[in-house]
Amino acid sequence: MLVLDNVSKFYGNGVHALDTVSFSVEPGEIVAVVGGSGCGKSTLLRGIAGLDTPTKGRVFIDGEPIHAPHPKIGIVFQEARLLPWLTVAENVGFGIEDRAKPERSELVTAALSRVGLADKAKVWPRELSGGQAQRVAIARALVPRPAVLLLDEPFSALDAFTRIDLQDHLLDLWADSRPTLILVTHDVDEAIVLADRILVMRPRPGRIFEEIDAKLPRPRDRQSAAFDSVKRRVLAALDRSLNRSVRHDDTDTSVAAGAAHWW
Repeated sequence: MLVLDNVSKFYGNGVHALDTVSFSVEPGEIVAVVGGSGCGKSTLLRGIAGLDTPTKGRVFIDGEPIHAPHPKIGIVFQEARLLPWLTVAENVGFGIEDRAKPERSELVTAALSRVGLADKAKVWPRELSGGQAQRVAIARALVPRPAVLLLDEPFSALDAFTRIDLQDHLLDLWADSRPTLILVTHDVDEAIVLADRILVMRPRPGRIFEEIDAKLPRPRDRQSAAFDSVKRRVLAALDRSLNRSVRHDDTDTSVAAGAAHWW
């Protein structure tokens, strides 16, 4: 289980990025984090990944405090960040170089087949489209079988059709070993398609404003009344999260969606 216990982050320039953020994520659960600019979403992921140390509070995985990058935690960034001097197959196998060569080759081949890129194993990253590169990045992150995979707006630079395709690929890959997924996104539809739970953050300083249950049957129908109901709740919470007159613990969602233009 992943646990955040009263995590706060202050930067040297005086920015208060996070304020007493606490939540837990069950093994295999998918949680999406949404919120306006400056609410500390990326700071939150960096703290979970061990790339940044909280000023106060702690992050735990299976009871172990996180102070640095951890083998149980993988991360996928907005950019694919593939190593240009390695082939696609070598990039995917980069994190499992401790495995025997036959095992590593088998795992890489299976991962590339799973994301539909078996024929790209020997090509260079520069020869891939943006969507293909991000598929490789996701395959690379999942090959070591992390307990937790963090995704920092991994599809935001892609066109709408590619995004939908990769959302489906991500769920297929997740189904193989069911790691815990924590996704930061500005796309409300994406959050609802993927997540079991959606955390809406409030900015300056960043903190959890509302938690919304999104446990709809999979595959999720974007045109369904249930999907639309969850979307309305998320949009209303996002609008209210930017209303400074609303108390932190006030969770009334009667405000019309779109009033504050959170994006």
